[in-house]
Amino acid sequence: MMKKLSADNTVFSFSKDHEPVMFIDSGETIEVETVDGLSNQIRKESDMIDSLDWDKVNPATGPIFVNGAEKGDTLKVTIEKINIDTQGVLLTGPEIGMLGDKLTEMTKKIVQIKDDKVIFNEKLSFPITKMIGVIGVAPEQDEIPCGTPDSHGGNMDTTIIKEESVVYFPVRTDGALLCLGDFHGAMGDGEICGTGVEIAGSAVLKVEVIKDNVIEHPIVKYDEGLSFIVSKETLDESVKEATKQAVHYLTKNTDLELDEAAMLLSAVGQAQISQVVDPLMTTRFLIPQFVLDTYDLNFY
Repeated sequence: MMKKLSADNTVFSFSKDHEPVMFIDSGETIEVETVDGLSNQIRKESDMIDSLDWDKVNPATGPIFVNGAEKGDTLKVTIEKINIDTQGVLLTGPEIGMLGDKLTEMTKKIVQIKDDKVIFNEKLSFPITKMIGVIGVAPEQDEIPCGTPDSHGGNMDTTIIKEESVVYFPVRTDGALLCLGDFHGAMGDGEICGTGVEIAGSAVLKVEVIKDNVIEHPIVKYDEGLSFIVSKETLDESVKEATKQAVHYLTKNTDLELDEAAMLLSAVGQAQISQVVDPLMTTRFLIPQFVLDTYDLNFY
């Protein structure tokens, strides 16, 4: 029987010092339940934003200890299924997101999910785009709040972390200590108001350890290709490092020289924004699948 981890096992940071709440073997498939990105504090119209506990945003369920995972390994997480609740919530206000300097008060919108669509208002509905906002492993040194992305993963708010995607993380401590949460029923690249459709749910994951394989930042394999995710203080820094990661992968694994790889990715690669509202900015660089196929590249 597949192991299931309840959303009662919530943390608000990634840390090597957190006690594991589940132990699994490499290759095991598990189901992880989550509360929404606001810890389910806004569930009905009468729930007041003024009473929101901001120390309880961006929770994650975990940590999960993966037997055999050690520093220098890579953790491979295949997202087989994402299930979401029948309603979600968005909110925004002063000093939040790209329009925080224009907004004068906090506002919220509770939305229903029906027939795989988000009912935004009486006129407008749009398809759900289920994805995982917070997912990662423990950092090697100091704990990092769940709301902050970095090379361990965390609050990357990246739309391609979705069903059938495979996410790779650098293991920095024994057991890796995987945590995840902050699901979205829909979210656009950038998450410009600070929230997507924040929603509770569960995910079915296959978790594997790739021994003696060092990566520096999270990598996502999905239907469009291979994407290298980097979070830095500025978008400029983030894009530059994500690009370097992608180019390095090509020069290491093909006969392309640095200048050729740079020209190729300038012609067909994609520098993309994940989110611009967290303490660090997150971008990604995509190597298209046809390039990988041409050079017979398959990242584990």
